[in-house]
Amino acid sequence: MTIRPLADRVVIKAVEAEETTKSGIILTAAAQEKPSIAEIVAVGPGGVVDGNEVKMFVKVGEKVLISKYAGTDVKVDGVEYSIVKQDDILAVVEEAPAAKKAAAKPAAKKAPAAKKAPAKKPAAKKTTKK
Repeated sequence: MTIRPLADRVVIKAVEAEETTKSGIILTAAAQEKPSIAEIVAVGPGGVVDGNEVKMFVKVGEKVLISKYAGTDVKVDGVEYSIVKQDDILAVVEEAPAAKKAAAKPAAKKAPAAKKAPAKKPAAKKTTKK
């Protein structure tokens, strides 16, 4: 079964919440916060909503930041989704440019650096006995 949102609605799937804290404490499912980052699964067509023309600015596959208590939670085929209005999406989450470049290109092998000659030790002073 698939979900096809209407008007300015967007179907999202929450990104997995962290199960451990930074200090290593394991959290139970009840203690975890609802994740605020989600992946877009389906996007409605937009159109006229409340007399205003609505253009959809998000695309399927994008990761977005959503309002904490936004939307309606539904379960389809054992998978939990949320249906939210486009207005409840706060931002699109983008990867850092360096991370994109690293993921796009395999690391180039660097040529081995030329070996430097070892530094010369200063000559030891000879002492004479008198």
